[in-house]
Order: sequence, then C-alpha cells, then structure tokens
Amino acid sequence: MSERIGILTGGGDCPGLNAVIRAVVKAAAKRGWETIGFHNGFEGLLEPVRHRRLDYKEMDALLHVGGTILGTVNQGRFAAKAGHGEVKRIPVEILEQAKQNFEKLDLRALVCVGGDGSLTIAQQLFERGVPLVGVPKTIDNDLEATVITFGFDSAVACATEALDRLRTTAQSHNRVMVLEVMGRYAGWIAAHAGISGGGDVILIPEIPFRYESVCAKVHEREREGKHFTLVVVAEGAREQGGDYVVAGEAKATREARLGGVGAVVAGEVQKRTGKETRLCVLGHLQRGGGPTSFDRLLCTRFGVRAVQLVAEERYGYMVALKPPDTVAVKITDAIGRIRTVPLDGDIVQTARALGISFGD
Repeated sequence: MSERIGILTGGGDCPGLNAVIRAVVKAAAKRGWETIGFHNGFEGLLEPVRHRRLDYKEMDALLHVGGTILGTVNQGRFAAKAGHGEVKRIPVEILEQAKQNFEKLDLRALVCVGGDGSLTIAQQLFERGVPLVGVPKTIDNDLEATVITFGFDSAVACATEALDRLRTTAQSHNRVMVLEVMGRYAGWIAAHAGISGGGDVILIPEIPFRYESVCAKVHEREREGKHFTLVVVAEGAREQGGDYVVAGEAKATREARLGGVGAVVAGEVQKRTGKETRLCVLGHLQRGGGPTSFDRLLCTRFGVRAVQLVAEERYGYMVALKPPDTVAVKITDAIGRIRTVPLDGDIVQTARALGISFGD
C-alpha cells in the first residue's frame, strides 16, 4: 500500500485554500502518495467517517475556485483562541482522540492549513506526537515568520475595487464614504487597500485615532475644493482611549467578533462635519471568490513545499515566504504573536507622504 498523508483547512475561509489542497494532492501523487482530506478542520480528526480520499483528477478544476472543498470551522472542540486572542489549551482527551484516529488511518503526516489559531492547535497536536507541517493562511496577514500569507492579496484586491467604486458615487454626491474592512488587530488590508484605492483617511488598530483629526482631513479637502472623502476603517481600529467595537456578545469558546466601528465613525463624522456620510461594510466579500494570480502562485508554492517538508520529515515546521524563496520555519516562531503594520515602516511613511491621514 502506498503512503498516505492527511490535509485539513482550519479557521476562517479565504481565497486560495483550494489551490493549496490541489498543490498538496498533486505533489503527493507525483511521489506515489495518497492524500486524505479531513472535513471541517480539526473536528474531522475526531470522527474517522469525516474524511475522504482526494482524487488526483478532481484537483484540476480547483486552482481558481474560492472557499475549501473540505470545509472549515473556527469554533468547536478545537477552539484555541478566546476573547481578544487569548490562547486556550485543547483538552488532553481531545488531542489524544485525534491522535488515535490519525494513527488508525496509518498516515505519514498531516498538513494543517490555517492562521494563528489553527497553527496553535497544530502545535499542540505536534507536542502530543502527531507528525505535521503547517501552511500559513489569513487575509489579515498578521502571522509572524512569513513575509505574507495567502488570501491577503485577494482580500486587498477586493477592498481596492470597492474603493474604486465608492469613489465615483462619493464624488457624484459630495459625500464622505466610510469603508469598513477586515483586520482584527493588524491593519494590513486597510493600509494596502487604502493606498491602492486612493483613500484619504486610513484607520488601523496600530494607530488609535481622534475624531478631530479625521474631521480635520475632511475640512482640509473641502478647502481644496475636493468635496468628497474616502475613509477606510479596519474592524479593529480604536479611538484613542477607547476599546474595540464588538459585534454581538463575546463567547468564552471563541474570539470576540469585531465589527461596527465603521458605523460609529460614519455617524461621528457626519455629526461633526455636517457632511452627508455613507457606510459600506465589506465583510465576508473579502473572504469569498477566487484567488488573485499572486495568491494562486503562492498557494501552489506553499502546497508543494509542504509536501517536501513531509518527505524530509521536518515536522513541527511551517512553510513561509522569505523572498525570493519559500522556506521552513518552526511553527512556534509564527504563533502567539501578531505581525502588525510597523509605524516607521515604508507603508505608513508612503501614506503620510501622500497626505493620507491616519487620524492621529
């Protein structure tokens, strides 16, 4: 019997997950290995019936398809994060059950595709003796030890297109348009899309904002004869001295669900400036749809490299991008910390040089 490896996708979905699955299955098949896919993330490890053999030919149509054919969850028995990113230990009995089912399937190793939460779970499984490698995924691009995570470029493309569309209607009606994008504790999407889409104000978690500064930018544009303003707000942006705006009640078994700051900002701007203001919440549109060409290539490289790590038995490692190459880094070097937008970095300095306000 040929060797077999397993693969699962955890956490929030994003464009490119299927492209990674495709690359892993095809690269494994070229080595004569079979690939078993687990449904609904790590939960699939607890019930052996929730897995299936991934057919090599089935992969041909997946490169450009969004979502994940394996499904994914970001809560349940394997929830490793709660509140605002606090790490939780998975119960030993759950880890042991997953390990036993892994061993029953006679798998060589497991490929875990996910962000900080999913890779935190993967590390705990590894410490219990499950051989595995990781592939970094998050549209927030907030994972350490890699220059970029797949899904980010696709999310930025979505947000940039939204700004392009909002610009014409804002200009037609002389309005302030507020676009709320994802970005829990790091403002990478807001910063990249804000610059690429010609935003005038960018509010990110790394730089607490003041409404006086936001409104000052609106008034400045009015004096210049520019009677519309584009404001990009990351969901984790906070007013100076304020707290996160949370959508719904927090649960002890999952991370707080952020959202709603865009509405607060839009209301305050309209009240303080008198300008008609409209809000657009991009939400899960950023997670849907097919991956960009950049992400398709990155996902393919990551998937192939993951199979190489399994062949080399470099377990407990994660694939990472360190241009121009993909490399292997320890999962522990990537989790438990957030990669934020550097305040003295090129992105922030570029925006400031263009006159973009961060509301500080």
